[in-house]
Amino acid sequence: MGEVYLAQDTQLDRTVALKILPEDVAADQMRLQRFVQEAKSASALNHPNILTVYEIGQTDSRHFISTEYIEGETLRQLLNVRRIEMAEALDISAQISSALAAAHAAGIIHRDMKPENIMLRRDGIVKVLDFGLAKLSERANPEHKVDEEAATKVLVQTEPGVVMGTAAYMSPEQARGKDVDARTDIFSLGAVIYEMLSGRAPFAGETGADIIGALIHKEPQPLSTLVSNTPAELQHIVSKALRKDRDERYQTVKSLLVDLKTLKQELDFSAKLERIVSPDSKDAATKNSVTAATANAAMENADTQATIARPTSSVEHMVSRGKQHKGPFAAGLAVLLLAAISFGYWLYTNRASNAAAIESIAVLPFVNASGNAEVEYLSDGMTESLINNLSQLPHLSVKARSSVFRYKGREVEPQQVAKELSVQAILNGRLVQRGDDLTLYLSLVDARNGNQLWGEQYNRKLTDLVALQSEIARDVSQKLRARLSGADEQKLAKNYTENVEAYQLYLKGRYFWNKRTPEGDQKSIEYFGQAIETDPNYALAFVGLADAYSSLPFVSEAPPKEAFPKAKAAAIRAIEIDDTLAEAHVSLGWARLLDWDWSGAEEELKRSIELNPNYPTAHHRYSRYLVDMGRFHEAIAEAKRAQELDPLSLIISTNVGQSLLYARQYDQAIEAFRKTLEIDPNFWVAHLFLGRAYEQKRMYAEAIAELQKAGDSSRGNSEVISTLGYVHAAS
Repeated sequence: MGEVYLAQDTQLDRTVALKILPEDVAADQMRLQRFVQEAKSASALNHPNILTVYEIGQTDSRHFISTEYIEGETLRQLLNVRRIEMAEALDISAQISSALAAAHAAGIIHRDMKPENIMLRRDGIVKVLDFGLAKLSERANPEHKVDEEAATKVLVQTEPGVVMGTAAYMSPEQARGKDVDARTDIFSLGAVIYEMLSGRAPFAGETGADIIGALIHKEPQPLSTLVSNTPAELQHIVSKALRKDRDERYQTVKSLLVDLKTLKQELDFSAKLERIVSPDSKDAATKNSVTAATANAAMENADTQATIARPTSSVEHMVSRGKQHKGPFAAGLAVLLLAAISFGYWLYTNRASNAAAIESIAVLPFVNASGNAEVEYLSDGMTESLINNLSQLPHLSVKARSSVFRYKGREVEPQQVAKELSVQAILNGRLVQRGDDLTLYLSLVDARNGNQLWGEQYNRKLTDLVALQSEIARDVSQKLRARLSGADEQKLAKNYTENVEAYQLYLKGRYFWNKRTPEGDQKSIEYFGQAIETDPNYALAFVGLADAYSSLPFVSEAPPKEAFPKAKAAAIRAIEIDDTLAEAHVSLGWARLLDWDWSGAEEELKRSIELNPNYPTAHHRYSRYLVDMGRFHEAIAEAKRAQELDPLSLIISTNVGQSLLYARQYDQAIEAFRKTLEIDPNFWVAHLFLGRAYEQKRMYAEAIAELQKAGDSSRGNSEVISTLGYVHAAS
């Protein structure tokens, strides 16, 4: 685009870089406009990591840009000499990300991020150069004020289909000549980070066409195979930045910057600890002699330092005594000091390891911020789907739907939720749907102090809804630092249908089924049926249908002889489609239990627990089976396990009391029912069984009072009425 000279600004007495457009290029109006656009794009930005433009002008036929002079070298020059260490690469990447964040906030996309356009000053400051391909983003922040004269008036729009940029660092959409947004810079930056760490570009080829073919169709070789000891988090950062589908990349460079800074802080602190606690200091056989020599050397050095008058602490008094009496005391003091350091290191590493791997989480109901009640099924359904996906991870305790949905519509502090549910982290979500556009904001919060650990914004089309669920589950598990096996990753990536319409119908079915009303149950059957019509191999839809038919006689007056066989048939079909689906085995086990098929019920329920030990409904229904078998000790244990997984579930909490009631532990049963009613005083099932417990203790007045409350709340349930009649007779 031009020739660059080192020059002197005689008016302000400063050294500058003077970029001059050659006359033959200036004669080309399009290239001239691009030259001017570069200057005006850059001059609209004011950031320490972006080249500062001093002046743009014309002398006779010469067009020029005057910018700050950077004493240093380009990243390309540095890469030609050596591979960059990880800590340095993270620092450079963070500075570039900060520059791009400022540009994107101003609505400007760089579109040519590469090592040649990144300079490193002698003092380590990074400068991003050359906005020659810059283009205003249509997604600019409307609140950010940009000088219209500087940024828009001379904008040169690239025609669709015209490829601009440098092949090895282009995003796939840029290489195809499609419209680009800020996410194209994120891909290019990912390629730069990859090259800094590995010493080679992620996509290579003999010609530009070969390179473009590779970046569109091939995945780069994993960093971990090129760079030893690559942290898993760093592999994730680079991989996510280089996703070919821009909807799966980081959606903002700020999110990338947060992850880079977090990783750099962790590595920096680990390095400091390694320097403080050397391997020698861990060797019990030699540490005394080593520490004594170290301590004496430190004391000798301290003698040479100037002393500032100040009160003397008890620790300083001990050290001063050590300096006067070198030898055994000094060695002992050094050992004592090392022991303190070692204990501090042990304490830190144990705390760090605990913080690094979060083992319990509550996914609170996503807030429907669309202003449209009809989208409620989507916010609730996505919450439930994420809970179900994460609950399959063996080393992660995920609170079940019925517990977390107690907080729906309530403003609750994370610490309160953590205390009530006994979890380490809280995941909040906010969903906005506008037509076919879907935006989801997620925030992972440390439940101990309320600090945000991670946040992300997902911008998708509704057609990407199925893939989005898997992506969210994967991202959240990685932020929890959960150790995933290959099988775990496959579980998270598994989609039970590829049909978005079927998935939405399934979510609507679950939404109405969870209302536990006759009308809701009937509507859920309709939606599950439509989902199956749309995708006949959708196993989860058959599970939903089985659950709906199983619950129908309990929430309405539907005949069991009609509903239960339909539930059993739907569950069997779900297992025929997917034998590894824990929910399907629970549904079939429950259907067989209702059919008095005892051995078949136990087989299915135990199989469900085997497939997903963290599924509370499996333990709950197995407990009900064990009660029927008179195996009360086992039933109580299973009921309490279900309650651990789903502590605020009313029906599971009531089942704990039922198991104790049938085991004739009446006082414990009464206590359990009362705790359930503390959660919800209007839960009629708990009043019903509390009345039965009082009746067994011949406390008839209390029993009648509870059964009357049950009758009021249940709108005249026949079981409540018959039980009340029995208690009146018994009294």
